Amino acid sequence: MSTLFSLAGRTALVTGASRGLGQAIAVGLAEHGADVICHSSREGGAVVTVARVQATGRRAFACAADLSQRDEVLAMLDRCTRELPAIDVLVNNAGTIKRAPAVSYTLDDWDVVMRTNLDATFLLAQHVGREMVTRGAGKIINVASLLSFQGGITVPAYTASKHAVAGLTKAFANEWAASGVQVNAIVPGYFATDNTQALRDNPDRAPQILARIPAGRWGEADDLVGAAVFLASRASDYVNGHLLVVDGGWMAR
Repeated sequence: MSTLFSLAGRTALVTGASRGLGQAIAVGLAEHGADVICHSSREGGAVVTVARVQATGRRAFACAADLSQRDEVLAMLDRCTRELPAIDVLVNNAGTIKRAPAVSYTLDDWDVVMRTNLDATFLLAQHVGREMVTRGAGKIINVASLLSFQGGITVPAYTASKHAVAGLTKAFANEWAASGVQVNAIVPGYFATDNTQALRDNPDRAPQILARIPAGRWGEADDLVGAAVFLASRASDYVNGHLLVVDGGWMAR
């Protein structure tokens, strides 16, 4: 069997792994041989994901931090690096969204979204990436969004944060590719997750969105696993600064 997509002997940290896309990615990496650190925003939040990872025969570890709080992000990183071997794969999946018209968008909502989606991504990539550069190997996968390319409606902070995540992906890749560290991003299209529940419940927007997706359906969490495994494995060793769109064809329409 080819080892091109094998993650045996590697340890991955997946943020936002309690449910949805993050849970699917964590379990998918484990199914390909990785041990997985499963992050959630609260203690005990990743219990189900940990059990599913362990069911594959791989080791699973739980960690918790409010990613909108820098001190909690740094404390989590400290615990991970003290208790576990090197992190070989970092998946910056966790994110949040606050919806309101731009004219009334509060600074509190802006700060929470930017700190969670952007600041935490920078801090985690910087600290984990520093060790990867020293070792000369590593994979960082950021989760961007179709709103890395588009403006969206009533989500100014989310849009700004995801444009920035795309830019950070390229910036880190430019600096670290020569050191054997690949930094790329997955760009999910419209997936059936908590973040899109408001859209799926909207009687006007939901059919408009579905009509533009050539695949004719919203994405399911497992649809993202193949892209994550590819970017986490040696199959992507010459892929740097790429935004891999997984959208059922939305961007092609």
